[in-house]
Amino acid sequence: MINRKVKGFLAVLAITAFLPNAAAAASYEVVKGDSLYMIGQLFDTTASQIMKDNKLSSTVIYPGQKLEVPAAVHTVQSGDFLYAVAKKYGISLNALRKANAKWDDLIYPGQKLIIPAASQEPAGMLSASSTAHVAANAAIAYTQSELDLLARLITAEANNQPHQAKVGVGAVVVNRVQDSRFPNTISGVIYDKSGGYYQFTPVENGMINKPASEPAKQAAYEALQGKDPTNGALFFFDDTATNKWLWSKPLALRSGNMIFVY
Repeated sequence: MINRKVKGFLAVLAITAFLPNAAAAASYEVVKGDSLYMIGQLFDTTASQIMKDNKLSSTVIYPGQKLEVPAAVHTVQSGDFLYAVAKKYGISLNALRKANAKWDDLIYPGQKLIIPAASQEPAGMLSASSTAHVAANAAIAYTQSELDLLARLITAEANNQPHQAKVGVGAVVVNRVQDSRFPNTISGVIYDKSGGYYQFTPVENGMINKPASEPAKQAAYEALQGKDPTNGALFFFDDTATNKWLWSKPLALRSGNMIFVY
């Protein structure tokens, strides 16, 4: 016979089983330039809710301050890398970096990563609306035709180069879109003329019109989701180039035969 104490425990357990799970919470560290509104946007909550959850009497926050936010936490496994983690949860790489103040690619097994506004569906199972959400949270806005255009540029410029170089080419285009000195769309950047000359040789020689390779499509997608092995480069060229102006610029990355500079 079950004694009264055990019966009571089982009754509580049975009731608990039908209660909704409490929202997951994580500790976010404030960085310079943050506001409660921006943090709320990142974690799909509001400034007032953050104030309530952290018992704040004002909206004033400071770098280094720890705030409880509604977020899942991912424990890094062997073989994980940032882009794969972001893709798994249906968020942009840039959002994952921002949530964790993680601007390099070094992670290690056992490390905890905050997942902002996380979807619990694996990326391969995302619904149409989730796919739109991923695009909306990309590094820059883009359409499928712009994704294809970027992939065609990568194919023409770096098809025989390492994956890192392919992503680097895409990242340069993204960086230019984000820079006020260049056009603010992918097509605008790729078809841009300076001094009467196209910025990218494949546009001038027609190679831009050839179909994109599958590796280039993957690299284009990664770049659009915020992956940037160049850390902000605005120019690239191959190592046979003789342009002294390009070689004089600060080096960002060498990958295969490709040189990326700021």
